[in-house]
Amino acid sequence: MSLHRYLPALLLSLGTGLVPVTAHEHHTEGIPEGEVVSPDPLDSILWIHIFTMITAFGMVFPFGMVLGIARSRWHVPVQVLGTVLAVLGWLLGHAHGGRQFAPNIHAAFASSLMSMLALQVGLGVYLKLHLEKGWHSVVRWHLVRLHGIVGKVMPVVSWTQMLFGGITALGFCRADHQGQCLAHFIMGSSFIGYGIIMVIMLFAGQAWLKRTARSQEFWDSLVITVWAPSLVTEHRWGQEWAHNDIQHTSMGVVWWCAGLLGLWLSRGKNKQPKRNLIPGIVIFLTGYAMSAHPQHLPLSTMVHSVFGYTLMAAGLARVIEIAFVLRDKPALDGEPNSFQHLTPFLLFASGLIFMCATEEQLALVSSAEIDHVSYLLVLYSVAFLMYLFTMVLIHIYVSNPRDAKQAPPAVLAERGMNGHVDRRVHDAEEFELEGLISEDEGEENKQESNP
Repeated sequence: MSLHRYLPALLLSLGTGLVPVTAHEHHTEGIPEGEVVSPDPLDSILWIHIFTMITAFGMVFPFGMVLGIARSRWHVPVQVLGTVLAVLGWLLGHAHGGRQFAPNIHAAFASSLMSMLALQVGLGVYLKLHLEKGWHSVVRWHLVRLHGIVGKVMPVVSWTQMLFGGITALGFCRADHQGQCLAHFIMGSSFIGYGIIMVIMLFAGQAWLKRTARSQEFWDSLVITVWAPSLVTEHRWGQEWAHNDIQHTSMGVVWWCAGLLGLWLSRGKNKQPKRNLIPGIVIFLTGYAMSAHPQHLPLSTMVHSVFGYTLMAAGLARVIEIAFVLRDKPALDGEPNSFQHLTPFLLFASGLIFMCATEEQLALVSSAEIDHVSYLLVLYSVAFLMYLFTMVLIHIYVSNPRDAKQAPPAVLAERGMNGHVDRRVHDAEEFELEGLISEDEGEENKQESNP
């Protein structure tokens, strides 16, 4: 009986069944009544678990993902390294002593993340075997798409799990604090994600915008319009209105109205894409509202004020960029202007500050007698490192020499945004799969497409 007949099913079963579905259990005898964590410190094994998982899911896997998109031969070795670190960290998470934890979201969600990783590894191994004859050709087509979808979802799921780990280690975001944590983490992560998208569009997004025949502000305005109802619904209907509820609701109304206007202004003559300032103005107004958000602690008031000022600066920088740097053009010729980095970086910083501004976090900082200046400088330092890491990943993508060598002359002649090579040769549907295609196979596909 041929092994190849049952290989896909075997690998998929390994991918979905290798990791137990149930979350691992911890001893809870040392947790005081009414608390969710014990007063013990984090032991060395748990610290190694934390740093190992951050290294694997926060650094190694993103590197491997970009190397896969760039069709680098280093894609598979890097992903293997990340898998080894992830499995090691997962095992250490079951073996630590010291601080004990009540049942929590981090432990429950770990099985889902590791199952996704196992599935991705199984798919990668099967696709690397290049089984394309007979029924494998049909199965391979579907597995290619599944591999791409899982690869796209993994960074978001990994980021979510790292956030769950942070709040679990400190025992935060329980009971009445849960809603505030959700608001801060979702909105803060959204600002960081918006900044990442801006950097991608700055260096490698012009070809995609051309295919959609829309300006970047059209998509920004569409997201603003769709997101607006979530701000309105933050008030708990049936209860008395507080100042924060009124501000959130009014902010949602502004987002919806401004989003509709931004969609309309994105259409130029003959339905050509047109730049506009509405998304930048919305960011500015959001920052203005958050800078005056009422808080209970003086430290919280200062941190929220700086968050608002940072967001206002991001919106103002975006307006200046479109109106005076680009002069309503899609992009500049040559390298990006240094000013164009300001808006995405400020979005990184504002998102990180907002995520680190919950009541419990700032109460802990205040009890440690850390002033707001020191706290904010640390957060800005982390934002600098996050932006650096993002730029390194994008640099690997846009400057990959192998892609530039294999790209047809017509593609090399047509430049992408800011003078960079058009990346249409990388189909978005082949996300991360590219690294699994051998050089010989790539040449064969090229010859078939150019008889």
